[in-house]
Amino acid sequence: MSRLLETLNNIEPKDVSYEKKCRERVDLLIKPKGSLGKLEDIVIKLAGIQKNIHPKVEKKAVIVCAGDHKIIEEGVATSEKEITLIQSVNMTRGLTGVCALAKHVGAEVVVVDVGIDNEVPDCSIINRKVKYGADNFSKGPAMSREEAIQALEAGIDVAEMLIKKGVTLLATGEMGIGNTTPSSAIVSVIGGFDPSVVTGVGANLPQEKVKHKADVIRKGIELNQPNPKDGIDVLSKVGGLEIAGMAGVMIAGAANRVPVVVDGFICTAAAIIATTIEPKVKDYLFASHSSLELGASKATELLGLSTSLDMNMRLGEGTGAVLMFNLIEAATYMNDVMITFEEAGFIVD
Repeated sequence: MSRLLETLNNIEPKDVSYEKKCRERVDLLIKPKGSLGKLEDIVIKLAGIQKNIHPKVEKKAVIVCAGDHKIIEEGVATSEKEITLIQSVNMTRGLTGVCALAKHVGAEVVVVDVGIDNEVPDCSIINRKVKYGADNFSKGPAMSREEAIQALEAGIDVAEMLIKKGVTLLATGEMGIGNTTPSSAIVSVIGGFDPSVVTGVGANLPQEKVKHKADVIRKGIELNQPNPKDGIDVLSKVGGLEIAGMAGVMIAGAANRVPVVVDGFICTAAAIIATTIEPKVKDYLFASHSSLELGASKATELLGLSTSLDMNMRLGEGTGAVLMFNLIEAATYMNDVMITFEEAGFIVD
């Protein structure tokens, strides 16, 4: 049995009986019912994931998957591929946006090379390279189906390594010049949207070039004919290696009853892949923030989750996801520290 299939077979739905018990307790806390809004929803979902009406968040990590995209040959990005390697190395040194915010919330940053199109000299980056960048999907498939599965399994392996070390809350992040292009393609295919509706500026692409970017995506979809009901097929034909890696992290989280926080547009595209492969994965995902990237809101709607933060952010890397760590942890403190009306000595009819 393949690593991917074995992991998928281990995924069970969240336990709604624990959600019900936790909701009953939260409703009786010394406050007006429902007055802590999404914090209540968070801890209730977490209770169903962990099968514990007092769920805990003890050790946190963000897995940043890195990979390049030969689709940038078509003029859909403003930066050169070398930035992927440079920023991936900077992450291991604690110097990027996600590192700053992860330090603030006490989370570890783990960087994984799933498809950087360069030799990677930094041994702090976990080497799970499948190939040197996804191929130009306007000329053919981004990768083979076997390579897509290998990239998914890279994410599974790294996530399970951290879970075995005691991590109880994961987030996904990414680094890959040009990766809003395959993300838009994924959302377009699975959501049935025209590429123009879900294609934005990415890392500051001039507005006048966005139409060309959408046209390139449309060409790639028409050429490759990905099957929207087959997440691996979509991934292999118009996706990216780091997107596959993040989807693998989400699948591993679900298989091990560990929640995974989804960052912005690119991570949401990965989540759409993961939940297309196995819908039960959604039970274990928390959406973090409303990215400003065009298409992000449609991607989140397609995923079927609501975001908790609206910070006008679109950096990626996992920055929004690690901010969400604070809210999830706060929800557990609300549940543990607040007392019920009965415990406070009030008689509740």
